[in-house]
Amino acid sequence: MVTDIKKNTLAYARAQDEKDVLHKYRNQFHIPKQVNGEPFVYLCGNSLGLQPKSTKAALQQELLDWQNLGVEGHFHAKNPWMPYHEFLTEAMARVVGAKPQEVVVMNTLTVNLHLMMVSFYQPKGKRNKILIEADAFPSDKYAVESQIRFHGLDPKECLIELKARKGETCLRMEDIQSVIDREGEQIALVLFGNTNYYTGQFFDMKAITEWGHAKGCKVGFDCAHGAGNLPLNLHDSGCDFAVWCNYKYLNAGPGSLGGAFVNERHFNDPTIPRLEGWWGHDKATRFKMRDAFDPTPTVEAWQLSNPPILSMVAVWASLKMFDEVGIENLRKKAISLTGYLEELVKSLGEEVVHIITPADPKQRGTQLSIQVKNANKNLFNQITADGVIADWREPDVIRVAPVPMYNSYEDVYHFYAILKNALKKK
Repeated sequence: MVTDIKKNTLAYARAQDEKDVLHKYRNQFHIPKQVNGEPFVYLCGNSLGLQPKSTKAALQQELLDWQNLGVEGHFHAKNPWMPYHEFLTEAMARVVGAKPQEVVVMNTLTVNLHLMMVSFYQPKGKRNKILIEADAFPSDKYAVESQIRFHGLDPKECLIELKARKGETCLRMEDIQSVIDREGEQIALVLFGNTNYYTGQFFDMKAITEWGHAKGCKVGFDCAHGAGNLPLNLHDSGCDFAVWCNYKYLNAGPGSLGGAFVNERHFNDPTIPRLEGWWGHDKATRFKMRDAFDPTPTVEAWQLSNPPILSMVAVWASLKMFDEVGIENLRKKAISLTGYLEELVKSLGEEVVHIITPADPKQRGTQLSIQVKNANKNLFNQITADGVIADWREPDVIRVAPVPMYNSYEDVYHFYAILKNALKKK
């Protein structure tokens, strides 16, 4: 019986993998290998997801159609390029929990964030501030500061950075509510990373949105570490917009395209400003070329240029797998797999290691951020040399993400064993 095997053993991990209905999907990914030919323990899908084996053939198809058809590939390729981005829409909408008309794959993350802030950060009078996490991803901070300056304002006066309480790492929801209640009439935009890149903390987007809207604020989320990681339910959250990248949990390749969500209630509002380009024009008249801009009545109105097909191929290849597996099934395994990792790491002793990610599964995705007391990057370098690919964040955090699509319980066990051995060396 599995229950008779100690959890901190390879036998237990392998027994869990044997009964895992998603374990077979691991074989559909390329796992990086060490010099000795053994696979790495790859726990870095929160930074760059692994390559699906189906991606190569999908890309070769488009290269072949380009080779044989040239420009005619827009209409006569096996997957015509003209409407290509539409092939991705419904699957992406299911991943992020939105209506298809609210979701589009386009641009990259920070580009989309700027485009959304053009529309949803409109400072007027005393309502000119943006509320973010003090520990937001640096690119988000740079983006909001530059948007504030673009409007002729001073980030020192118009940027509110909410910090965790002294001695704590994660934000408390009551503190988010408190600052919105207190400062809300001066806040034009509430912008949070729905899953914090450093701590792995997942925020209740519906609650934050309701608090912001009650004070007249627009509310948006950077879902870079949420998309493909856990159900987001963007439409039901009520938020005004969201943006994300597809190269982390969504396995679309380094620097690949991102995605954007705009709540459908904004589609027919002519007062919302927007940067515009020809691919946002109504499809029926787009190629007449002489008409004034007539926006597509969906989120596609925010598109600027025709999509880069070769990059979009990898997004679609991955989304087909997500459609087959289902985000809810991935979430179920993620809770179990991350819980197993948490249990093993804690068994090393809380006087040695400390997990700063919330213990409540409802407040986290797959990532655990681990602090090792009195250690520095030398420890991280040691586990890397011993076969682990994880992620180091200054000053003292190892980020580990057991991704349910391709990681196994055996991966988690090997990480634990390697970390335990490295701690002994230290």
